[in-house]
Amino acid sequence: MESPAIHRPPKKPAMTKPTSQQHSHQAKKRFGQNFLVDGNIINRIIGAIKPLAGEHLVEIGPGLGALTRHLVDKNCQLDVVEIDRDLAQKLELQYADTPHFKLHQMDALKADFGALASAERSLRVIGNLPYNISTPLLFHLLTFKACIHDMHFMLQKEVVDRLASPEGKKTYGRLSVMVQYHCHIEPLFVVPPSAFKPAPKVESAIVRLRPRSRTTTVTDPKFFAQMVNVCFQQRRKTIRNGLKLILKELPEDCLADIDLGRRPETFSVEEFIAMANQLSALR
Repeated sequence: MESPAIHRPPKKPAMTKPTSQQHSHQAKKRFGQNFLVDGNIINRIIGAIKPLAGEHLVEIGPGLGALTRHLVDKNCQLDVVEIDRDLAQKLELQYADTPHFKLHQMDALKADFGALASAERSLRVIGNLPYNISTPLLFHLLTFKACIHDMHFMLQKEVVDRLASPEGKKTYGRLSVMVQYHCHIEPLFVVPPSAFKPAPKVESAIVRLRPRSRTTTVTDPKFFAQMVNVCFQQRRKTIRNGLKLILKELPEDCLADIDLGRRPETFSVEEFIAMANQLSALR
């Protein structure tokens, strides 16, 4: 089934006037900083999230607080994770007297998001993710999916296309299979480079991820991840070639109901699950 279409905003969105705080911070390339300054886009993101009083939100990479200042008004518990010490100090000072606000100056790739959750409230995670760490950060967050209600991210549009891609498309690959196994994925809308300062060289997009419950799950998650990774490293070859790299022997009749002459991108997530469960028993 085709993934939901990403809706594009008007070609010339209205821009908000940068605040003095935005002028006072120089974007740092090592952190992949591009600050969202478009008021229309900010409102659309908040509208998509629909934060409610009493919810527990976690914002990754708040930057100059373009979304933060809207989230603190919703009477939510808000934890923000910011790696940049200068930005963290500014946010800490700005929201020092704000109830239910807590700042964590640290690398989100090393954050224990499970420690933030409680039995009463699962987390709603929000973030304008730096393009250079978006994929490893997504995989890191998936390890905490049991305590996450949903996630709304700003990502490079190319990454969103890969996340939501159905099998059979050029965009379908390891990222598609692994994240679709864990989550329902809903692309929301495109964000043009002009919405940021400095403007990135690529389009961005907002995507919603909701952890899913599956009736059929993988029996060996590590083997499943390894199998999917190896198969897509050999994506131009048949899936038989990839499987031979991780299994010492591949009996011809071990997958009698699966055509091993197909290429990896033609296999659905469900087919990858079935293969992994059958093959893990042969190891």
